[in-house]
Parts: sequence; C-alpha cells; structure tokens
Amino acid sequence: MLDLSKDIRSLSDFKRHTSAFADDLRKSGRPLVLTVNGSARLVVQDAEAYQRLLELAERAETIEGIRAGLESMARAESVPASEVLAAMRAKLGAEKPR
Repeated sequence: MLDLSKDIRSLSDFKRHTSAFADDLRKSGRPLVLTVNGSARLVVQDAEAYQRLLELAERAETIEGIRAGLESMARAESVPASEVLAAMRAKLGAEKPR
C-alpha cells in the first residue's frame, strides 16, 4: 500500500540514491512515486511486488469473467453445451463420439 508521507520522492533524489531506494523497495514491497517538478511521472517497485500485482490483476480479470458468464446464464443468454459441440462437429466434419 502506498504511504503518501514516505512513498513520493523526486526523480532527481532517486537518481542520486538509486541503490538505497532499490534496497528500500525490496524490503518494503511498496511502490515509489517519482515526481518531476512536483508532478507524479513514474512509479517504480520491486520485481516481486510487481509480480504479485500482475497475479492479483489476472485473478480479478478471471473473477470478472466468471461473474459475467454467470450473469449471462441468469439472463438465459447461454447455449447448451450439446448444441455447441454439435455445431463444432458439423464445422469440423467430425463424427459424434460413441
């Protein structure tokens, strides 16, 4: 989680003390907002923290897809699997399995 009192620094300060900032990023796992002329320009973070963020985003997208599918089914917008499989067999010229 971003701590506004500690996690906003200038890009110039980051350039001067890159090693120290890199150590802090690794230890804290929190992102760091870098500013240029007082405006936020960049966000940097440790690779492990970034990987966790990617995994959380992927999980959220998966949950949203499942939710959308369930809502579609509730609105009776779905097609029975038997119809989908029959259409695929017809398109591919495959026989129905025994």
